[in-house]
Amino acid sequence: MMRAISTLGPVGHMRPAPGTWGSLAALPLAWVAMLGGPWVFVAATLAVVAVGFPAARAEVAASGAHDPSQVVIDEVAGQWIALWPVAFGAWAVGMPVLALWPGWIGAFVLFRLFDVWKPGPVGWADRRGDVTGLMLDDVIAGVLAGGGVVILGGAAHGLMRAL
Repeated sequence: MMRAISTLGPVGHMRPAPGTWGSLAALPLAWVAMLGGPWVFVAATLAVVAVGFPAARAEVAASGAHDPSQVVIDEVAGQWIALWPVAFGAWAVGMPVLALWPGWIGAFVLFRLFDVWKPGPVGWADRRGDVTGLMLDDVIAGVLAGGGVVILGGAAHGLMRAL
């Protein structure tokens, strides 16, 4: 059971780039979780993080690697955090979350960028070399990506108003 959670079933075994596949798989799951509104989505994200720690810990122990590539539950958590501004933005203006599709694309691209590039605190967490670092680097990348989504959304809406 823990292996299926940590790898999101078969997704973590997809090649190449299982982290990217995990982030992509997180998108339709996020949409379902957002159906309950943004606060339900936040609660679901926190549940993914809470379940992700023991699931990742079990997979690390089974594989012997400190950050096995098949573990993608951390990508789900980070990708969902990156999508929080989309969920709250849609709710604030009374629109369906899929209507904010540029935000979805921005959240995906920015999350993958920060997860691969590992700037500043993302790299610090990754270098811990333990399960906390395995989960935390993606959580931090998600926070940075979410901030980027807010900035890009504000810039886009400001530009549209100016036109």
